[in-house]
Amino acid sequence: MSKYTKEDILRMVKEENVRFIRLQFTDLLGVIKNVEIPIGQLEKALDNKMMFDGSSIEGFVRIEESDMNLYPDLDTFMIFPWTSEKGKVARLICDIFMPDGNPFDGDPRGILKRVLKEMEDLGFSDFNIGPEPEFFLFKNDEKGEPTLELNDKGGYFDLAPTDLGENCRRDIVLELEDMGFEIEASHHEVAPGQHEIDFKYADAVSTCDNIQTFKLAVKTIARKHGLHATFMAKPLFGVNGSGMHANMSLFKDGENVFYDAKSETGLSETAMHFLAGILKHAQDFTAITNPTVNSYKRLVPGYEAPCYVAWSMQNRSPLIRIPASRGISTRIEVRSVDPTANPYLAMAVLLAAGLDGIKNKLNAPKPIDRNIYVMDKEEREAEGIKDLPATLKEALTLFSKNEVLTTALGAHATEHFIEAKEIEWDMFRTQVHPWEREQYMSMY
Repeated sequence: MSKYTKEDILRMVKEENVRFIRLQFTDLLGVIKNVEIPIGQLEKALDNKMMFDGSSIEGFVRIEESDMNLYPDLDTFMIFPWTSEKGKVARLICDIFMPDGNPFDGDPRGILKRVLKEMEDLGFSDFNIGPEPEFFLFKNDEKGEPTLELNDKGGYFDLAPTDLGENCRRDIVLELEDMGFEIEASHHEVAPGQHEIDFKYADAVSTCDNIQTFKLAVKTIARKHGLHATFMAKPLFGVNGSGMHANMSLFKDGENVFYDAKSETGLSETAMHFLAGILKHAQDFTAITNPTVNSYKRLVPGYEAPCYVAWSMQNRSPLIRIPASRGISTRIEVRSVDPTANPYLAMAVLLAAGLDGIKNKLNAPKPIDRNIYVMDKEEREAEGIKDLPATLKEALTLFSKNEVLTTALGAHATEHFIEAKEIEWDMFRTQVHPWEREQYMSMY
């Protein structure tokens, strides 16, 4: 059932004095794009007749096939609370279609919907996700450019006065609640300047829409406080990086199919197969869940981020943790994802990996309940624990050979994603970094 009709939206826009509409979508690299239209064009947009030039968007199409249509999802209508009284700005999140009326193969939101269709064909009704995105707040300089100066010295769950980000974080939470988010928790994270705001789980498409809206809100409100919010995976050496743990469960007719009251662990066979699928494909989906050169600076031992493929019920160091709640809250938490990931693509590959486990009735290895960080390589090998890729280059090579994941993304997105990321890797690889000069200028 749709939340809004076309008539509802035209009425709300009038009542609320909305002057501009942003038609939003996400490019292949996870960056939010928007086509802003005056209110006079809204009816045309609601009839799916707004076109834009797809050749100007990263990973979309070449110049000779550039016309594309925006199909707004009416349920995503939202008025931004921070816009002015003179005339508000609202947004609609759109799916991308070709002029012939077919969905565009490379639209990340469309890719996630394709994998969800496969899930429904297997008899499940919902893939629910509760994300935990972390971010850093840095001070801006007088020109409004971000510095590396943190705005607090707080630590995990600290309160003011050490946590100066608290006022900014409180404002973010209030604005998000105005926008209809159900905030579950908000607190200071482990590193100075680092914060986490968790919102209530929802179905996969809504969750990914929410992640994108969340990033936009956090950055906008931080700027009002003279701060720069970044979702970069590891902005500072020597402290924890930012993750975006994904808590996932499959539902069928309102029931959580990951829960089984009769099993010793409370986990169903379906949950164990799904878990086995995630573990099997973990090394290969890392290119999508951790898509920047910088992501791999976070996936190192010693800073709480996972770097080994294993699972556990109580241990916090492996890739997958099973939180203690059972019943409707039974879930699998994948801890490697970081907030630079394109959420639609990340959730699509996680779901594809889990469904592969279910289809092939894969068996999960035994849980690892001791601290993996203190094991040496031989001990890890004896336990069958593999390492996550150490660089973006290594991750891309693994991803490109995985048929389950490349099929989930489709040929268009796979090819353009790999091409864009290989360019990124090459720019990084050929750059001379300050560390190299510090190490070698005097020594040689």
